Amino acid sequence: MPSSCTGKVYLVGAGPGDPELLTVKAQNLLRRADVVLHDDLVSQAILMLAGPQATVVNVGKRCGAKGITQAEINARMIDSARRGLQVVRLKSGDPAIFGRLAEELDALEAMRVPFEVIPGITAGLAAAASLCTSLTDRRKSSRVVIVTGHQAHSRRVQNTLDWQALARADATFVIYMPGHDFAALRRELLAAGLSGEIPAAIVSRATTPDQRQQLTTLAELDKLAPMESPSLLLIGWSVDRASRSSGAGDTSVTLDEAELLLSSL
Repeated sequence: MPSSCTGKVYLVGAGPGDPELLTVKAQNLLRRADVVLHDDLVSQAILMLAGPQATVVNVGKRCGAKGITQAEINARMIDSARRGLQVVRLKSGDPAIFGRLAEELDALEAMRVPFEVIPGITAGLAAAASLCTSLTDRRKSSRVVIVTGHQAHSRRVQNTLDWQALARADATFVIYMPGHDFAALRRELLAAGLSGEIPAAIVSRATTPDQRQQLTTLAELDKLAPMESPSLLLIGWSVDRASRSSGAGDTSVTLDEAELLLSSL
């Protein structure tokens, strides 16, 4: 990409929170970075991997409390790269999954700033792995539908999701930012023709020591207790593997509690 800049912006996926799930390339870039611009959800354990020379800045926007605009984030990336600095724009999960990657790429391209995208493990994959289940199963789940509940129920984006078109029995739904209005989601999916017996799981803070999860069915989805953000909802017949592995019902134990249980056996 032609440019007069000597710096470069790396848009890096930080994964779900466990520093051991970072790619080797992401770790190397963090160690060499001059500037790290990170989301709120990036864990402290991952931020500690940045080298001592790095200026680490939180540019996160969560729960409506926007301390910095997207335009300001774009300006910081561009200005730092133009000053010859190596910039890591560190995003939780994978940058391409509900991470505003397209907007930041557009801004960098418009200003002819060199960049590279480094993928990370997205929360949907991490949640499924933490439950020892699969998002697909050739016997019953041949497709994965990734949506965001935040946008689906936004007052500004009404009727974005056509559940009648999406709700197939052979699909596993991965719902990011599901909120707490599970009654509305249950009603929409049942009205679209899905069986109330389809397994569902909500996972909070997947892969971290604070991970918690609850297992249920679509029919009982509205009875799930709210869980701490960030959380993610899985719905589909393949999620039955998690129920069979963990037992039905509430499995809200932390990883530390699980280790204590194992050590006592």
